[in-house]
Order: sequence, then C-alpha cells, then structure tokens
Amino acid sequence: MVSEIKTLVTFFGGTGDLAKRKLYPSVFNLYKKGYLQEHFAIVGTARQDLTDDEFKQLVRDSIADFTEDQAQAEAFIEHFSYRAHDVTDAASYAILKDAIEAAAEKFAIDGNRIFYMSVAPRFFGTIAKYLKSENLLATTGYNRLMIEKPFGTSFETAEELQNDLENAFEDDQLFRIDHYLGKEMVQNIAAIRFGNPIFDAAWNKDYIKNVQVTLSEVLGVEERAGYYDTTGALLDMIQNHTMQIVGWLAMEKPDSFNDKDIRAAKNAAFNALKIYNEEEVNKYFVRAQYGAGDSADFKPYLEELDVPADSKNNTFIAGELQFDLPRWQGVPFYVRSGKRLAAKQTRVDIVFKAGTFNFGTEQEAQESVLSILIDPKGGIEFKINSKSVEDAFNTRTINLDWTISDEDKKNTPEPYERMIHDTMNGDGSNFADWNGVAIAWKFVDAISAVYTAGKAPLETYKSGSMGPEASDHLLAENGDNWVFKG
Repeated sequence: MVSEIKTLVTFFGGTGDLAKRKLYPSVFNLYKKGYLQEHFAIVGTARQDLTDDEFKQLVRDSIADFTEDQAQAEAFIEHFSYRAHDVTDAASYAILKDAIEAAAEKFAIDGNRIFYMSVAPRFFGTIAKYLKSENLLATTGYNRLMIEKPFGTSFETAEELQNDLENAFEDDQLFRIDHYLGKEMVQNIAAIRFGNPIFDAAWNKDYIKNVQVTLSEVLGVEERAGYYDTTGALLDMIQNHTMQIVGWLAMEKPDSFNDKDIRAAKNAAFNALKIYNEEEVNKYFVRAQYGAGDSADFKPYLEELDVPADSKNNTFIAGELQFDLPRWQGVPFYVRSGKRLAAKQTRVDIVFKAGTFNFGTEQEAQESVLSILIDPKGGIEFKINSKSVEDAFNTRTINLDWTISDEDKKNTPEPYERMIHDTMNGDGSNFADWNGVAIAWKFVDAISAVYTAGKAPLETYKSGSMGPEASDHLLAENGDNWVFKG
C-alpha cells in the first residue's frame, strides 16, 4: 500500500528545460500514485523573474501531456511557489529561505528538505555552502542534496567539488544522479543476477568468458559540438553511464539489498579496477572519430558545425576493463560507446563459456549469451545450445527472449521519477557514491592523459558502421568478438 511522503523539494534551475521536460512531470506522477498527497511543497528558483502564477502556468504546461483530470492537476499545482534568486549572492538566500519556510508552514511539513541542483555544475559547491551558512537546512527531519552530472571534469575537480559539498552535507545526504541507474532494465540486472540461482552461481570466471557493455548512438554530434568536442565519448558516456552499469555487473554479492550493502559490494569491485599506464592504454583501449558514410547526410566529424578542423576528439571509445578479484580473474569487461553507429542500442551481453561435453559429432556446443537490452526497448535474450532437427545429433543455438510489453512500458516509472522517489525515501542504491565516482575518474584520467599528450592513435570509422576495425581486433586478441553487430 502506498504511504504518503512528507517533503519539501527546492528546484534550483526551476525554469530550465530539464525541470519542464522531466522533473515536474515526474513529481506529478508521484502525486497521481499517492506518494505525495497533502503534506508536500515544491519551491522553484532561478534568475528569471516570475510571479507565483506565472510559475504555476509553466508547471501546468509541463504536465499537460500527463494530465487526465484537470482538477487533480490544479490541486497538484497549488503546492508550487517560486522565488527569483541569484545563487552566487548570499543575501539572496534570505528571500529563498522565507519562501521555503512559508511553504513548509502552509502544507504542514516538519523538516524533510530536498534541494535539487539542475544548474551549471560550477554552482554546485556555491549553493551547498550557502544552504548551510544562510540556514536554509531543516533542523528536524532530513536534508538531502540531488546533483545532476557531470560530477567534476577530472578526479581533481571532482575531489574539489566533493570537499565543497561535504562542508555542508554528509556523504550519505548526497544523491549523485546518473539517470541510467533509474532505467528499468539497468535495475533489472540485480533481479536477473541475484534472483535466479542459475545465474547467481555462474556469475564468475568459472563460467563467464567475457562481459560486454554497448552504448551506441546513430546520431552525430548535432548542435552539441561546442560541448562535445571538450568531452567526447570517453567523458560523456564511459566515465559515468557505462561505469555505473559495470558496477552492477562486476559487484560482489551484497550482504543484503539495502543501499549501504549494495554500495559496499560495488566498491569492492571498483577498488579492484586496474588503472592503466600509457602502454596499457594503447593495448586495451581504442579511440576513433567518425568519417563520412554512404548517405550525404553523414558528414565527417571534422566537417560538423563548430568542430575545430584539427580536433582529435573521440566520438568512439572501446576498451577492456580488468578487475583484480578472484571472481573475475582473467575475465575481460569490454565497453564501447560512440556516435554515428549502425544502430541505437544500450545493452549488456554476458558471454558464457562454451560447454566441454563431446556429443561425438562435428558440431561443437557454442557459447551461451545472456543479453539485457536496456534501450530503446527493454528486453532479455538468452542464446542457448539445443539439438538441431537433423538426423545426426548436432547442436544449434536458439534464442529465448522476452520484451517489455506496451502495458508494462506504460506502467514503468521514468528514471527521474524513480530518482526523486528514492531520494525522498533516503534510498541511495541507484545513485553513484563518492568512491565509485573517484575510481571512475582516476581510471578515465589515466586514459585522457595519454590522449591529451597525443600518444595514442586516433582511428576513423565509417558513419553507419559499428566503429573502427581496431575495436574488433581488440576483442580478437582474446579470441572474442562483439555480440551486437548493429
């Protein structure tokens, strides 16, 4: 049975695109489901000068596509208020504090405050500092801070940000958002792995040959060249989304399924991740840029608008991760992500070792593969060995598959809805913790240093392909190949 959650959420960047597209519809869904009832309030703040009524109209417009009952929507919107605010001006926080306390009194909310930072990352530390120094934190209940990525641009900047945040909040009060962790099929990794003894028992080096994580996009850089050329696939997709998915795959089995034990289990794996030197970066990682394709619409990356003519930015990354753990000794974790690839797909492929039983025929048993399809449509595929229909006793591979139904999809919470709900409940299971973020940055910084120094080749690949041949060769060195071909 659904229980009411009493809380007050302040959205910094409350007039921004993310708030309008994702955050307010997510909060509305929690209201419609009964998690939010009478004792909640939403305070929006940004530099834009709006009245409460103008802000409420903004919210009304943002939830229009999710509204079936206008009276219900109006009752929801009554819990919203707004104050214009300069996050860099200490004096401005007094105005915001008055708005928060008025909303808390109006809706009888005793403490329980969440501060959601949907603003430029350079303001994260400043806001946290002033929330504490200007006394905006609740003296009863909880105080929690939700932070959008990117969490720093390197280990050094991430550590500086962490130090700033910890001056105002304890680490267990910090909820670092990676919306991939809110996706239904990413969360399904735990259910599949720990909920099925057949996989739980076989989730180790004795049975698994390799693990593959693919995040491929068909679009090019589009209008994001100004930002993307400073990050590339390595920082935009590998350091955060990919590493967080890998955390669920490589983690030790937790003692229980609470957030503390889950994070401890993940950190046991992250702490065992091998950080590469220059020679190892070139051995285990491939970087590339997309070139032209068969379509005239597929321009090479260097001809895209606002891309420097001499850019060495990576639009594709493939690599091998290694964990120095008894569970994973000798098992490569392959990751890849890129733009202008053959298909849009986010997926995990667990490749099990081929069976050794000899049926006395020419056909040998093949590797079994468990595939967890995350985007664009969720599903599970399990490729296993079976008998062929021929007279001779030969084997063949067959696919057992399940796809999320339209009904299931309709009832699946959006990632931001899950994230906000989990924060209200104080559940950090699906958020990145500092140790995991720090290790990811150290790992990626070692690769970036080699690339920045120009000490690694930059491959090119045809737009509409699945990347450069060097990516295939990387796996072939271990006798492996990519499961997903595009």
